[in-house]
Amino acid sequence: MRRLHLIAIILFTALIARGADPTDTNYGFTECEGSAMPYPAPEELAALPDSLTAIFVNHVGRHGARFLSSPKNVVELLRVLNEADSARSLSPKGKEMKALAEFVMETSRNRWGALDSLGMAEQRGIASRMFRAYGQLFNEGKVNAISSYAPRCVMSMYEFTHQLDRLNNHQEIYTSAGRQNSPLMRPFDVDSEFVDWMKSDAWKAPYEMQFATMMPSAPARKLFAGEFGKALTAERAQEITSWMFHILQGLPAMGLADRMGSYFTRGEANAAWSCTNLRHYLQRSATTLSTLPAEIAAPLLVELVTTADKAAEGDQPYCAMLRFGHAETLMPLLSLMRLKGCYYMTNYFDTAALHWRDFDIVPMAANLQMVLARTKGGKVYVRFELNERPVPLLPNSDAVYIPWQTAREYLLRCVPLHLRP
Repeated sequence: MRRLHLIAIILFTALIARGADPTDTNYGFTECEGSAMPYPAPEELAALPDSLTAIFVNHVGRHGARFLSSPKNVVELLRVLNEADSARSLSPKGKEMKALAEFVMETSRNRWGALDSLGMAEQRGIASRMFRAYGQLFNEGKVNAISSYAPRCVMSMYEFTHQLDRLNNHQEIYTSAGRQNSPLMRPFDVDSEFVDWMKSDAWKAPYEMQFATMMPSAPARKLFAGEFGKALTAERAQEITSWMFHILQGLPAMGLADRMGSYFTRGEANAAWSCTNLRHYLQRSATTLSTLPAEIAAPLLVELVTTADKAAEGDQPYCAMLRFGHAETLMPLLSLMRLKGCYYMTNYFDTAALHWRDFDIVPMAANLQMVLARTKGGKVYVRFELNERPVPLLPNSDAVYIPWQTAREYLLRCVPLHLRP
């Protein structure tokens, strides 16, 4: 025992001597794509036990993989690279980055934010697995689907429902897209209190501190030569690095080869990702700064409960209700529900990267599924799945099959009191 204690002291001393930071992460380049990471489809489906028969599926999904949502970062990066090129101050690595940025710009022309072929395939895959798991349910019932007005969400809904129709063209499918769905699918646009909060400095201070401390400057400096490179301030180099990183994060979702390792070391990629991850955490989940970012999902959570109630009571005309929105739709909802890995309270925001990871929560085509099932005796249970993997709902419990009434009571307790039905 004494020897183990001595070894522990030696290891701790070695870490201190090397300047190791206990908040450092070592995720792979794929994970560092963050919320731009293509959907990690499950290798196998979790079947319901023989004692349960599915009666209803509630689904909330993010759109599938897409082109970069905006040309902003590409434009900003190209402006600097073109300026350096005119001054003959681009390094070979800089010329390579310039060619890549120009290719992304040309490839994305008139398609910024659009669902691409990979995103379409992701939605078809999820639909096929849902049908395979609950085929009898779909053979007997109607499907209702809604989406955000964003074209990538509308197209995700159509790819999903089209695949269901291909598998059984006798079922009735009703679809709705438009701003009438914004209270559920885009509460971040219509909740005025949240819109005002986003404009405030409340979340910016910890994010800007993380950016100043963690965003590397070396990847940007490798792009330049001569006096142009020497004149770059640390802050300017960090800004350029962030533009590069955003572009590189989005390449695989566009169906292009992963190039992050050509410009970032693994440590640099982790440091840059920790900044984008923290921004998502502060803006889109409950934190010690404010619970408002999660509470905007209360109307959606109430709707999930009420539609499931109708299914449990045998009064639900649909076998499945599908909803297609954004990462910004799912992150608040999952945080409000306090799902494991989606809810983390701390005053030490540099630890968020260890406990709240956007690539686990909202990769492209991320989804939450509530599967209601009934026993032969008539009792209704529910299973929750995050990205098609069963997850426990209740705190301090690993159970994935929960009596619906128990789950219902818990979910309604998550809803702010003034918004409960």
